[in-house]
Amino acid sequence: MNFFWVLSGKRLKRILMVAVALILAFGIYVAEQRDIQVFMPLNQGPAAVYSVDTDQKKLALTFDISWGEERAGPILDVLEQKGIKNATFFLSSPWAETHPDIVKRIVDMGYEVGSHGHRHENYSTYDEEKIRTQIRKAHQILTELTDQEPNLIRFPNGDFDKRVLKVADDMGYTTIQWDTDSLDWMNPGKDKIINRVTSKAHSGDIILMHASDSSKQLHEALPVIIDDLTEKGYEFVTVSELIAGSEVDLNPVD
Repeated sequence: MNFFWVLSGKRLKRILMVAVALILAFGIYVAEQRDIQVFMPLNQGPAAVYSVDTDQKKLALTFDISWGEERAGPILDVLEQKGIKNATFFLSSPWAETHPDIVKRIVDMGYEVGSHGHRHENYSTYDEEKIRTQIRKAHQILTELTDQEPNLIRFPNGDFDKRVLKVADDMGYTTIQWDTDSLDWMNPGKDKIINRVTSKAHSGDIILMHASDSSKQLHEALPVIIDDLTEKGYEFVTVSELIAGSEVDLNPVD
């Protein structure tokens, strides 16, 4: 009987050792799989660009326009007075179609034009064919007005999902978001807009601003923002220039 228990004890010990080894092996396997997913995401696909990872003191001023005719002129005046040669404007195509004179001024000043879509609605609520139709309509109108085919798009309200990104990518577009949001459309006061942008701006940054009539204070804040960033040594470039040949900060959507 004692011999039996000795054998059973030895067998039990071996079983426990094997079980521990299996648990450790499984743990290592899970950890390795997690590491693989961190560095090589399993759900790779089109992603939106928020900023660029660079040591160079370059950033992009971007302006969305979807309605109104009073604020774009003063903002363009500021850019002209400050000698800003590079900026990117994301234009809603219905707005562009009804304000060809302002579009012409933007183009004549040498600024980059991206698409802000057609209808100003959340494209994530659309089916894929409607997403495609909205992008195509905006593309046709902006191409006719600017004599250039846009290849950057910022969706209305910054809204998208993986379907929207995929359709845009299939149509030759890169989706652009932002890293610093001026919140100028909330009209919190000139000083708050200035402080928000100048405190958050960084190398490789894409800064979101608006030249729609909802942004009533940006034209007052913009000269100070430009002066502050210039004094800090920043160079203003277009979004295309910023992302060309650089490692972009992407945010894929699951």
